Amino acid sequence: MARAYVGIGSNIERETNIRSAVLRLKARFGRLCLSSVYESQPVGFAGDNFYNLVAGFDTDIPVERLIGELHDIEQLHSRARTGRRFEPRTLDLDLLLYDDLIRHDSAVDIPRREILDYAFVLQPLAEIAPDVVHPEANKRISALWSEHQQRMTPYLKTDFDPLK
Repeated sequence: MARAYVGIGSNIERETNIRSAVLRLKARFGRLCLSSVYESQPVGFAGDNFYNLVAGFDTDIPVERLIGELHDIEQLHSRARTGRRFEPRTLDLDLLLYDDLIRHDSAVDIPRREILDYAFVLQPLAEIAPDVVHPEANKRISALWSEHQQRMTPYLKTDFDPLK
């Protein structure tokens, strides 16, 4: 079994889309470890604020198939893939970590570079996986968050519960 961590984000009907995505992940993978939900401003474009969180779960499916299943869930939520990196999203599901796999090619980008670049990814990941070691940085996620707090803007937790 591999331990997978998935970043979840939405800024279009965000409560509805995140709640639905979490329920689909739970139905598919069983027990989820969920971070708090954080609100953040969009990066790279003007638009409504995002809700972001991270889900952790165990899976026995290969990484390529997992990414495909995440894309399928996005598609069910009318995710438009225009090729632009920064734009409003109904749902964004990014596989952040898959055990200690390091792979950067056209099919798989693990660990996601955004872990080290954005507080809206690193902060919720540090909340639920503080002792996990980032396979490229060779540091615990909690240590990375401690170091990066100096240059990243921490985001505030919301009261939104994606399971209610």
